[in-house]
Amino acid sequence: MIRLLIADDHAIVRAGLKQFIAGEIDMQVAAEAGTGAEALAAATRGGIDVVLLDISLPDQSGVDVLKRLKRVQPQLPVLILSGYSEQQYAINLLRAGAAGYLNKEAASTELVAAIRTVAQGRRYVSPAIMQVLAADVAGDPGKPLHAQLSEREFQIFRRLAGGAAVSQIAEDLHLSVKTVSTYRTRILEKMSMKSNADLTYYAIKNGLID
Repeated sequence: MIRLLIADDHAIVRAGLKQFIAGEIDMQVAAEAGTGAEALAAATRGGIDVVLLDISLPDQSGVDVLKRLKRVQPQLPVLILSGYSEQQYAINLLRAGAAGYLNKEAASTELVAAIRTVAQGRRYVSPAIMQVLAADVAGDPGKPLHAQLSEREFQIFRRLAGGAAVSQIAEDLHLSVKTVSTYRTRILEKMSMKSNADLTYYAIKNGLID
């Protein structure tokens, strides 16, 4: 039996997932969470085989929750469910340790297949993600600018774009202010931008922050 933790801040989404998972004889919803803190607490208690994690949670981003989950339960597979397209987030989240990434508009049969795949210790790569990976390997000039950022750079990029000060980011991530400033410089250079305002505009335009 594959025991699932559903982490999504929308009760109606959790209810919908539970409804069709109830029809699978080898799966059961063992826990639910509406925030990142609740997801971390449920995963730490144990008894979970796969986490279904929304990228947008009210108290912290799915990227941060994923990183913390991989620290406390490194072998626990995390399948990301998101309303954002694969081109926007998939590469960065796979780099951060996600076992797979699915758009919320994917068919229920695809989600079930993805759950079974990651429960077996393998990564689930959808056809859409395969196209993104192929473009990344080929150096496709049409790929989004943020796709070239490392996991840590992407994490800091989202905070900068969201209006966080360098000092606050340093405190949140347990880094020095100098280190975060260095990351900021590197991010601006990689994305050919000059200011945090440019990062914010890009992030909003590409649906990377609300």
